[in-house]
Amino acid sequence: MEIQGKLSAVSVDLVFLMIGAGSLSVAYKAWHSALEARETANRIAREACSRAVVQFLDETVAFAGFRLRRDQGGRRRLLRTYTFDYTSDGFERSQGFIVLSRGRLEAVGLAGNPS
Repeated sequence: MEIQGKLSAVSVDLVFLMIGAGSLSVAYKAWHSALEARETANRIAREACSRAVVQFLDETVAFAGFRLRRDQGGRRRLLRTYTFDYTSDGFERSQGFIVLSRGRLEAVGLAGNPS
């Protein structure tokens, strides 16, 4: 009887250990995916500002939110939205946005009419 009790306790501990390891793995994957998306958004913001001949301010994007949307195949996709600031005259800040899906650009825009 004592051996069965010890084996049962070990198997329960092993299950909890596996659940914990799996949870950490999923959390790491989500964090890494978010980090890659942010780096992609930063690159896109720099390129968009360069093409529009405006100055990319703060050299970074800010996460604005996410939502789910269905693609053409009917599958749900996570859309991440980032915002960034830029200036065309060196005095006034304007805001742009970037929308990414699976690390690919869905939309990018600059507010107003950067000249």
